[in-house]
Amino acid sequence: MNSAFSTLTMVVAALVLSACVAVGANNAGPGEFEIRTGVIEQIELTQVQTNHDSGVGAILGGLAGAGIGSLIGHGTGRDVAMVAGALAGAAGGNYTQRTRYDQPQQAQQIIVRMKSGVLVSVTQPINPVLKPGMSVYIEGAGSDARVVPQN
Repeated sequence: MNSAFSTLTMVVAALVLSACVAVGANNAGPGEFEIRTGVIEQIELTQVQTNHDSGVGAILGGLAGAGIGSLIGHGTGRDVAMVAGALAGAAGGNYTQRTRYDQPQQAQQIIVRMKSGVLVSVTQPINPVLKPGMSVYIEGAGSDARVVPQN
């Protein structure tokens, strides 16, 4: 009875684990991506938000402010100056990061008609070489997809 239960448990575990495996022609391994071909139908200029919202400006500003605050006074006054410097530096660093690096950037939305007739839209940084009617490759998928000219 114990060996039958053990065998049944192993079969169920194997079925559950095999159901988690993704099978298909579009699944590329690590470092690989699918390349599709098509013709550019339309290109429109647009803007994309940058992804610099990492908080590095606030961290660096806070560290600099704490360092400068540590040069002021002694004892409790020094501790207060460090905290105030860290807070002011973090606020200044965050403000600087938002105003200088988090501005929308120019991009282009490219509509490509695939050989199958399906339209695919890719938004990417501006590539002045791309023109409507040009044969192109679409490399990758999702937010990593890029349109590049065929040579």
